Amino acid sequence: MSSIKQFQVTFDCTEPERVARFWCEVLGYVAPPPPAGFATWDDANRSLPPEDRGAWFACSDPSGVGPRLYFQRVPEGKVVKNRVHLDVRAATGLVGEERLTTLEAECARLVALGAVRVQLLPADDENESCITMQDVEGNEFCLD
Repeated sequence: MSSIKQFQVTFDCTEPERVARFWCEVLGYVAPPPPAGFATWDDANRSLPPEDRGAWFACSDPSGVGPRLYFQRVPEGKVVKNRVHLDVRAATGLVGEERLTTLEAECARLVALGAVRVQLLPADDENESCITMQDVEGNEFCLD
């Protein structure tokens, strides 16, 4: 029997906060408080280099049941790649080789169901490993 996975929904967009706040209204989700030391998100954004201001925003289900929604700014409009993809949380809390082994096993299971493996994004100084994949219609998602 397979286990239920948690996931985060990631949106590629032009104006992350605007889109996130729209989805907060649609879904009854809430935006997080601004980072520690800042009274507002505007204050937090003003502290960043211009190119990083407004680069992302997130919101979540206040009851903790639904997935977190993450919105990231991208320079291009939707041309080929889907603008929303799922990050399937297959290795939450795992790091290093244990994480990679778990991701590879889940990848193999999904390939058997018709998914396509696109690439492994190995761990770096900021992020743990993840695997980019496509579903049966070619929509991109990540095993995270």
